[in-house]
Amino acid sequence: MKTWRILAVSLLAAFGTSAHAEDFIKGVYLQSEELCAQAKKVSLQSVIDAGGLILSQNGIESVEYNCEFLNVTKATRSPAWAVTALCQEPGHLFPDTLSILELNETQIEIVSVRQVDPESGQTDNGGTYVLCDGVAMP
Repeated sequence: MKTWRILAVSLLAAFGTSAHAEDFIKGVYLQSEELCAQAKKVSLQSVIDAGGLILSQNGIESVEYNCEFLNVTKATRSPAWAVTALCQEPGHLFPDTLSILELNETQIEIVSVRQVDPESGQTDNGGTYVLCDGVAMP
């Protein structure tokens, strides 16, 4: 039994884990301080209804759009993660690969490998997200 446990731990270390790392995203992040203020003053639902992206440990959410984080692998040399996600918008399902970097205690930067044409109206997962203290997912 002990041998199997050691083997399982070794495999997880070698290939990363599909579970979220303990120090992965904690809390709710929005794309600006202004949106955080709106979520606190009015509601998080008002940000969602306006099409704002919400980042949490489970993925990225918005009205008629979501990206579920499937595999999260922590970097060993920086406060960063490589994430595979499955994203969905009406009539379209696609994979995305993201790098997520903790810039500081309140900001996270996301870079997506997905090419987004600004004129197409596609959602861009990338950008800087700000921690919204006191805001919880609905």
